[in-house]
Amino acid sequence: MTYTYKPTGVCSRQINIEISDDGKIKNISFIGGCNGNLKGISALAKGRTPEEVIGVLKGIQCGFKGTSCPDQLARALEEIEEEL
Repeated sequence: MTYTYKPTGVCSRQINIEISDDGKIKNISFIGGCNGNLKGISALAKGRTPEEVIGVLKGIQCGFKGTSCPDQLARALEEIEEEL
């Protein structure tokens, strides 16, 4: 299943998340934001459960924004967990 999330307060404009049938992250792609860093985050999240990734990324801040692309990914995964 593929999910789309619209982040707020960050440079990325959209996060696309694909979850496999076994409940693990199959793929993540960001539109906008810091390309190399977001590809790295996506690669590290691949094959993990949303719960694992949330535990690592939730609360990370970018400067004085109060959030970050990793934090927004964690928030998106929390919403997905509610649906699973």
